[in-house]
Amino acid sequence: MMQLAIAAGVVVLATGLFLAPLSHQLDDQAMRRALAIAQTTAAQPRIAQDVTTTPPTAEGPVQQEAERIRLATGAEYIVVMDRRGIRWSHTEPKQIGRKVSTDPSRALAGEEVMEIDSGTLGRSARGKVPLRDGRGDIVGAVSVGIAYDSVRARLIHAIPGLLAYEGGALAVGALAAWFIARRVQRQTRDLAFSDISGLLAEREAMLHGIREGVVALDRTGRVRLLNDEAQRLLGLGDEAVGRSPDEALGEGRTADVLAGRVAGTDLLTVRGRRVLVANRMPTDDGGAVATLRDRTELEQLGRELDSTRGLIDALRAQDHEHANRMHTVLGLLELEMYDDAVEFVGEVVGDHRATSEQVTEKIQDPLLAALLVGKATVAAERGVALWISDRTRLPDRLVDPQGLVTVAGNLVDNALDAVAGSPHARVEVELRAEGRTAVLRVRDTGPGIPVEQRELVFTEGWSTKEPPAHRKRGIGLSLVRRLAERQGGSATVGEAAGGGAEFTVVLPEALAGPDLEPALTMPSAPQSATEEES
Repeated sequence: MMQLAIAAGVVVLATGLFLAPLSHQLDDQAMRRALAIAQTTAAQPRIAQDVTTTPPTAEGPVQQEAERIRLATGAEYIVVMDRRGIRWSHTEPKQIGRKVSTDPSRALAGEEVMEIDSGTLGRSARGKVPLRDGRGDIVGAVSVGIAYDSVRARLIHAIPGLLAYEGGALAVGALAAWFIARRVQRQTRDLAFSDISGLLAEREAMLHGIREGVVALDRTGRVRLLNDEAQRLLGLGDEAVGRSPDEALGEGRTADVLAGRVAGTDLLTVRGRRVLVANRMPTDDGGAVATLRDRTELEQLGRELDSTRGLIDALRAQDHEHANRMHTVLGLLELEMYDDAVEFVGEVVGDHRATSEQVTEKIQDPLLAALLVGKATVAAERGVALWISDRTRLPDRLVDPQGLVTVAGNLVDNALDAVAGSPHARVEVELRAEGRTAVLRVRDTGPGIPVEQRELVFTEGWSTKEPPAHRKRGIGLSLVRRLAERQGGSATVGEAAGGGAEFTVVLPEALAGPDLEPALTMPSAPQSATEEES
């Protein structure tokens, strides 16, 4: 109905716009025709001569000539007058000799006049011209009128045809409106405008209220919607709307997942310090909707669970070893070998103290030293020798100790997984300061990493191992590189001397200057993850 009303309004407006100039055109044509007849009449030299030489009578030559011209041209009247405005011709003979009813001054002054005016014969289109004698002097004027009713009749005669065109236009508009209405109903699933408005309001409330990130993309692959959670998880604002994922996020796995270049469900990706799980679903209009879940805390819990299980296994083994040692001491005491018992206890205590002192002497940061002491215990129980390189020297001036703990923990766990079960398994850690740059190297005696896979190991989600039940693999090494690159550094892998893999992480500006205090608190980062080497 709205479209029909608009179509009808347009038709009415177009009709009005057509009729208005048509009326003016018809008036102008009538006045020009009257003026042309007046000019033709005034051009007759005998009329000017008769006006000056004969009296104004109904049988006079001026009346007869004017009537002849009137009948020939179809004019309503032709009035010839002298300079005083006295009629010498008229369609009504009794008006001859009388003064004209309209002002002839402009024509008598030599001006040609076109007008729509009313006189004794009613409303008419008029043309007035001066009447000149053979010498060019004005001796009177000629006024010609065309009945205005004839002009109006032409206008009225044009209206039926115009109405026919209007009806056709309105019919076409109605048909188009019907087709458009059907199409809109199909596209809106026959919902009323109020229903659509309500659904839109509900959608906005739901999208911005849920604790899951939602990213909608159009058919060209550009972002058209980001809810509040997606902006928080991706670190984006409203400026990302209208841009492609590559433009908004930069090249990387997260942009590849959102753009659909990586297929699958529950795809893992790292954005900043967050571990995200993404799912992408195409829509009917050629676009897509991607959902994002924050898995960072779950990953941290999974890593803590791995660490706890490793610690439990280590404590269980230590308990068994402690029982063996206590039985040895008890046997020595029963055999009254007191000196041997004292020596045996001293060796056991000294070995543990030597390991802790060796670490803390070379690594003065308490968080990093504690991590490596714990990893040494776990490595020993797994049959792996964890060595701290003699070149290791790291002062207690770290700007982001927690970040370095994350990097070192992931690399050590990765190395322990790589050498587990192999004979003469060994992992060596080297940490040293070069000015304000920290360099971390972790070497192992595992199978190493083929050259063609040395970049793939840093790809999010890439793994050759079966993941544990509570989480997925392929995050730790990617997180290591991401943390290193954020500080302007790098993370690479090569071949260790004697075989195996050697991971190298360089962190510029990782240490405060000698006259500066290290950061007391830093933003928390995901802790060490047991990740794959290859």
